[in-house]
Amino acid sequence: MDAHPKMIYLPDTMINWPWPRAINPHFEDVKAEVGASFRDFKALSPESQEAFDKCDFARLVALAYPNAPREHVRIGCELMNVFFLLEEYTDTENGAVTKVIVDIVIDAIHNPHKIRPEGECIIGEIARQFWARAIQTASLPSQCRFVETFTAYLRAVAVEALDREQGHRRSIDDYLELRRLTIGAKPCFTICEMGMDLPDEVFNHPVIVELAGYSIDLIIIGNDMVSYNKEQAAGSENHNLISTVMLELGLDRGGAIAWAGHYHAELQKRFIDGLAKIPSWGTSVDALVKEYVDGIAIWPRADTCWSYEGQRYFGTRGPEIQQTRLVPLLPKADRKAA
Repeated sequence: MDAHPKMIYLPDTMINWPWPRAINPHFEDVKAEVGASFRDFKALSPESQEAFDKCDFARLVALAYPNAPREHVRIGCELMNVFFLLEEYTDTENGAVTKVIVDIVIDAIHNPHKIRPEGECIIGEIARQFWARAIQTASLPSQCRFVETFTAYLRAVAVEALDREQGHRRSIDDYLELRRLTIGAKPCFTICEMGMDLPDEVFNHPVIVELAGYSIDLIIIGNDMVSYNKEQAAGSENHNLISTVMLELGLDRGGAIAWAGHYHAELQKRFIDGLAKIPSWGTSVDALVKEYVDGIAIWPRADTCWSYEGQRYFGTRGPEIQQTRLVPLLPKADRKAA
């Protein structure tokens, strides 16, 4: 092994972001409860279950919804379980197999009280139970938005699988268009509003739509930066902003990360400037709008903190890498045996 491996420099993109790290007090309690229920499904191999546990998705949820009530933290944790299973079951599959799995989950979410067919992939029942529990406490507008945005996410997962199967490389703009769906942020944002009854005119207002879009892009850039090393080593980096920028702009790895860092800073500025453009809908609605906007603003911070506090991307070295900003470039995996 190379005694002096190449290093990747990860800029500290969130250093000036006004929303600080905070964590929900229900974190440990809900993590234990949801973790035990999830293991009962036996949906993962022992190896995959170990990888899942190291990710600590409950931590991401607790960081993303620091003020949410306990039941909404649980909804978030169960949603993360579904996200992980979808990734685990489809990441190496072709378009046809992925579409079958996606269609099962779409049907389960649209029909949470329907008994799943005998012999169906377990993800259908896990998704059904998750959503059947969620709709007991989620406001009706948030339920409608979740079903709509989660279905769009699922359809995009199938498109990504087709891209992977065909070896299709997208332009930066085309990549971001698809990634804004596959990142799964829009369904996650609906948890911010599950205790609210905000009208569609608020969520469809151009300023609110823009702010949500900026937040999603911030999450994409941060996530694709930290996941790039692991993905390039596994040979699965085509659905990643860094490799997409390298290909289209002819930049090396460091140049692409710097480009992404500059774009991240510009998006932060647009988000902050956009806050002053939020209209008023009256005192009571305005208070809920502020709570929602704060919720979507916390998400980029939460995702960044979790990336270093969990073990999904950096193993046990996350806190060290968060300080040094340097990551040893992983060698490409030997895929001959696959």
